Parts: sequence; C-alpha cells; structure tokens
Amino acid sequence: MDRAEHRQSRLSDPRPGRFRRTHRSDRAHASHAAQTSVAVIGRLAAAAAVITFAAPAASPGVTPTTITIGGTVPLSGPAAAYASVGRGADAYFRYVNSKGGVFGRKIVYKYLDDEFDVAKTITLTRQLVEQDQVLAIFNSVGTEHALAIRSYLNDRKVPQLFVGSGVSKLATEHTKYPWSMGYLPSFAGEGAIYGRYVATHRPRSRIAVLYENSDFGKDMLNGLRRGLGGKAKVVGTQAYEITDADVSSQMARLKSTGADTLMLFATPKFAIFGYVGAFRLGWHPHVYVTSVSISPDIMKIARVASSRKEVAGSISIAFVKDPTSKTWAKDKTVRLYRSILQRFLPDAKPDDVFNYYGMAVAYTMVDTLRHAGRDPTRAGVLKAATHLDETNPFLLPGIRIKTSPQDYLPMDRVKLARYQGDHWQFFGRLVNARG
Repeated sequence: MDRAEHRQSRLSDPRPGRFRRTHRSDRAHASHAAQTSVAVIGRLAAAAAVITFAAPAASPGVTPTTITIGGTVPLSGPAAAYASVGRGADAYFRYVNSKGGVFGRKIVYKYLDDEFDVAKTITLTRQLVEQDQVLAIFNSVGTEHALAIRSYLNDRKVPQLFVGSGVSKLATEHTKYPWSMGYLPSFAGEGAIYGRYVATHRPRSRIAVLYENSDFGKDMLNGLRRGLGGKAKVVGTQAYEITDADVSSQMARLKSTGADTLMLFATPKFAIFGYVGAFRLGWHPHVYVTSVSISPDIMKIARVASSRKEVAGSISIAFVKDPTSKTWAKDKTVRLYRSILQRFLPDAKPDDVFNYYGMAVAYTMVDTLRHAGRDPTRAGVLKAATHLDETNPFLLPGIRIKTSPQDYLPMDRVKLARYQGDHWQFFGRLVNARG
C-alpha cells in the first residue's frame, strides 16, 4: 500500500493553491495514470486479502511463544489433599518446557485455588476464560465443580479437558456437552468392581456404605449395587456433606446395622474420618476405599490416627504406578517423576501420589497439544482430545488412554489393589472399569 500511495502523490500539483491549464493529451495521460493507480491498488488489496485469509486465525491462549491453559484446584479447604494434582502437573509442564515445549511454545498452566467451593470454581473459571483467555480448561478437580461449569464452557466452545472426576455424566452426556471430558475411570464402574468382587469372594457379606452426597458418591453407590447383582446385601447407607465437621454419627449408625463390610466412597479427609470412626467404635469391618483417597501418605495418616489393623487388607483399585513401592523403584518413569520433583518442585513429598497423578494427566495433555498441530485452536484441541490412542508411561502396564467422538471415557481398565504394611499391592488381571 505504501507503493500505491507514493504513485498517487505524484499526480497532484506540487504547488498548493495553483491550477495549471491542461491540454487534452495531458488529461488523457492523467486519466490513464489514475486508472493504472486504481488497478495497482486493487491488485494490492486483493493480494492482502488473500494473505489475511490464508493465515491461521490467532486462537485464545496461543502466542508465537506460549500456550496458556488453566483450571481450578483446591489448594486449600476441605479437599486440600488434592493440591498436589495441580502442582505435579505444573512441574511436568515445566519439564516439557525445558525440552523445548510443544512445537517451540512453552506451556503456561494457571491453576487457581477454588478451596473446593463450587461458587468459587465458577468465578475463577470465568476469570480464566474471559480475562486470561486460556486455550482450554484443564485438570479441574471435583465432580460437582466440573458439572457446574460445563454449560458455560460448552456455550463458549472452550475445551474442558481431563477433569479430575469419573462421574458418569461426563462420559454419557458428551453429545450435549461435546467440549467436556473427564480423565478418571468411571466412578460407577469402580463401584461395580467392588460389587462384583464381594459377590464372587464374600457373597454373604453385610455391607455398610459411607458416601459423599454428590454425583460422585451416588455413582459409586449405584455401581456397587449393580455389581452385587443381588448377592450380598447393603444393610445401611449414610451420606455426608463436604462441609460436615466429622462423620461420627454416620459411622455409629452404620456400625449398628451389624455390617461386616464397609465401603468408603469418600474424599481423603472423610475417608480418614471413616477409618478413625470405625476404630473408635471398636468396629473392624472389611474395608473398600475409593481410588481417589488411596495415596500412601493419606493411608499413613489413617493408619496412625486409627491402627494398623484398621487399614490392613483394605481393597481399592489403581491405574497409576505407585512411586513409593519397591516394585517400581527402578522404573524409568518413576525415576523421571522423582527427578522432575527434585528439579522443578523440590519442596514436594515424593510419597504424595497426587503429584504423580498430576504428571500422568499432564502427559496426556501434552500429547493432545502435539496432536492439535503447530497452530492449535480450541476446536483443534478438542478434535485431538477425542482421537487419542496412547500408552501413557505413568500408568500401569496394559492401560491405554483411548478416546473417540463417541467415547469420552479415556481409561476403562484398572487393577485391584490390597493395602499391606504401608503400600498397595496389585493383584489379579486388569479389570473392566466401565460403568
């Protein structure tokens, strides 16, 4: 356009206020020059338009040097045990950045403390989308929290990826909410696994259930009942609220049922309360505890606060390697985990497996960004997330991350584990974890 403007300026009289008389030939020359100038301008404008439309549109959260994603994590409050999920993921992203990032872009991960308060989750998610302009919401922790923001994110076509929840609605309602995907194995499927195990190995059990009064707890309870298939008997259920100070009254009611088996479908704080409550009542049932509360450091607290006998033999499921176990001491990925913590998160406790889980989910997010291409967009990231088929080295051998536009459940295989001494010991083959 500078060349066209320069050509056009030569047609004007250099002396302001003066008009020179023109001959017919001069007028013809001027007319021809003007027409030539217009043609040049037209060609340049058309070329500029082609260049503009050919270049990829800048996506929110993407600059020539960075990719910004974000999410909410309870760094404080009643579920602060999950804080390491965000910190571990961030440490892994920093490791990837030290290796050149994704196609030369560094990953910026903004994880904000919602204190496990749904109202704050909503506010902070809006902040991440509208102010921070993130490419995607990633790794937000909590079932009710994820469900509370999915309509907002889907309306704006913002990917809500690898949520820290296995609630069935994230998998079964993907047609209505195509921008939202969980990461954990199905809660209903987990409950069904415990039900099938009890039905097979202890069919005369009398079962008591402590569960969170949320979609998480209800999914687990419904899955348990389906898994039992009419064998064994659920003799009592007690719900708790995340705001409850303790669960001593619920535990007393459950003990009074005469149950010999206890299901703890609870987040870490309340799972510990369950163990301690049973111990104080002199009740020693066979315990099954949900996988969201089995980090070895959580189990250690439960063991110290109650007794070794109370937690010994507890059964759960697992899908990640246990970096605290001698079984995996020489594993390359576990060694990488420890080296990343030492370099990028030196104050972290290696025995806090939520750090390790954070790295596992971050690994999948990095793969997703790579599959989204050199110029990622929100739509491109969603497409990549719904076409995954990967081996994630942080997971147990044989477990794959696999999705499709019709399958929003990334993990559908897990292993049973039994707590012995101060570690979880895996047993049996991989089992189906679909709800």
